[in-house]
Amino acid sequence: MRRRGIALLAGCVVMLAAGCTAADSHPTPPPPLHPVPGAATAGDPYYPDDGNGGYDALDYHVDVGYDPANGKLDGDTTVTAKATQDLNRFSLDLRGLDVRGVDVEGKPATFTREKGVKLVVTPAEPLRSGSTFRVRVRYGGDPSATPHGGGSENGWQRSKDGGAYMVGEPHSAAFWYPVNETPRDKATFSVTAHVPDGWTVISNGREQGSSSAGGKTTTSWAEPNPIASYLTTIAIGKFTVDRMALPDGTPIVNAYAPESGGHGEPSIRLPEIIAFLAGKFGPYPQSAAGGIFLNEDIHFSLETQGRPTYAKWAELLTVVHETAHQWFGDSVSLNSWSDICLNECVASYAQWLWAEAKDNQNLDERYRTAVEIFGNSTDFWTSKLVDMGSGHEFQGVYGKGILAVHALRRKIGDDAFNRVLREWPDAHRHANASWAEFEALVGKASGQDLRAFFDDWFRGTKKPADENLYPGSLKG
Repeated sequence: MRRRGIALLAGCVVMLAAGCTAADSHPTPPPPLHPVPGAATAGDPYYPDDGNGGYDALDYHVDVGYDPANGKLDGDTTVTAKATQDLNRFSLDLRGLDVRGVDVEGKPATFTREKGVKLVVTPAEPLRSGSTFRVRVRYGGDPSATPHGGGSENGWQRSKDGGAYMVGEPHSAAFWYPVNETPRDKATFSVTAHVPDGWTVISNGREQGSSSAGGKTTTSWAEPNPIASYLTTIAIGKFTVDRMALPDGTPIVNAYAPESGGHGEPSIRLPEIIAFLAGKFGPYPQSAAGGIFLNEDIHFSLETQGRPTYAKWAELLTVVHETAHQWFGDSVSLNSWSDICLNECVASYAQWLWAEAKDNQNLDERYRTAVEIFGNSTDFWTSKLVDMGSGHEFQGVYGKGILAVHALRRKIGDDAFNRVLREWPDAHRHANASWAEFEALVGKASGQDLRAFFDDWFRGTKKPADENLYPGSLKG
């Protein structure tokens, strides 16, 4: 018996040495796949055709060639994503442009175009939930020929110097690369662009290098922080480029289109602006800073991440506003477009904070004057700041929104208000957040029940009641 036991033990040792056991000889098979199509929407009711489901985008590498002479773009984009369900089909957003081929994990995939926006991809093999996969899309065409909605949806535009630029909200990225076009799915982003010698390419993040060969200049940029797709950008032009750095070494790149004019002071004062806002909001959250100063009369500037894009008319307070967005809107991105006040109301109020600190403006007097001017204007008070409805997102946030934030400041006091301005970007750094979460943070910081105040100012369509219109020192 003893010998038999020794023999059995020796056999087990041999099996272990060989890397197997009785149990290991029949490894547990993976669970069966139950693949279904990913959703063709991210679920924001204001823009039900935007975004997609079934996966989480992790990274975009956009490789594009662009020839200003004919306006043609040649693209080769790789999207890295993680499946959030078993997938037999999924979609990306791509507006216009002709698709030449799609590969998933190096294997050719079939694809179709739907609704003029969706690139629907069927991989050669289903994708398992939890797996990371790569999608390569090769495409091209004239992006400026793609229809766009107007307003702040600017589409791909040819610039006055013969180059091009891409800036728009809420739709931007899908005009020049395949993307999950929803702020809810932020990802890292990089660009490699090939243009004829003599042209300069500016994008988000940090410069990765530039080289010339065969009459072409290749330039790369990389944004290592997660970025909402509408905050990505590319500008191709005859730029003059200035480079400097913040005290901590963060690179600043300012690019000026020919005859853009008038941007010397704002760009030179950018380190001062960032330092001021960091004193209010906490450490600067982006990998780079600077601006793209266009010679274009578009009616908006935009907080493209780390490097805002400025219209020709932009001045110092515009730079303050777009820089404030690097905390409110870029680092902390909205969860739904109904939450746009999280971006615009606070960034607009940053202009008042600057005026208070730098120009010694009495903000209470400025507030009372504005209320007096607009007091009987039905249109001014009608605009909701939260849950305003699709197409109305930008109607009240720049005017009524500033007054609402100042009234909130006086309602809860400077100590609580300043805590909110710092704790919000810190709590949701490089993530998404909702208006409901903001209200909860303000209530916690102030220790007050503010439901009536928020209903009056942010969800209301009438002039607020006097107790909310003139709180704190505004009673004077």
